Amino acid sequence: MPILYTTKASATGGRAGRAVSENGVLDVTLTVPKELGGDGATGTNPEQLFAAGYSACFLGALKFVAGQQKVKIPEDTTVSAKVGIGPREDGTGFGIEVALIVNIPGVERETAEKLAAAAHIVCPYSHAMRTSTEVPVTVA
Repeated sequence: MPILYTTKASATGGRAGRAVSENGVLDVTLTVPKELGGDGATGTNPEQLFAAGYSACFLGALKFVAGQQKVKIPEDTTVSAKVGIGPREDGTGFGIEVALIVNIPGVERETAEKLAAAAHIVCPYSHAMRTSTEVPVTVA
């Protein structure tokens, strides 16, 4: 596929460290949630960052498909992503589960459901989650 945009972010310290985008706009302190054995210090974590990225991306896809279908999406439309992490059943690591909640005020439920279903096809996060996209790992 032709790549239209590329960015990069780097983390140091793992789940208790720092993550920074290549342009420095994103610069966050990472902390481990109490539920995962952390001290609950102020900061964010990979699951929150994934939830924020997925919800924003899905809302963009929702606006895109609504535009194609000539449906007006109100400014107060929201997409929330609920992200959970836990041990995989095979015992070899961790997995995530994601649920999306779409709220399109003033739009008939049937129309909203059709738009959400179409956005789920368009959204690259949804596509990656659905297709188990292969990710190359290179040691520098």
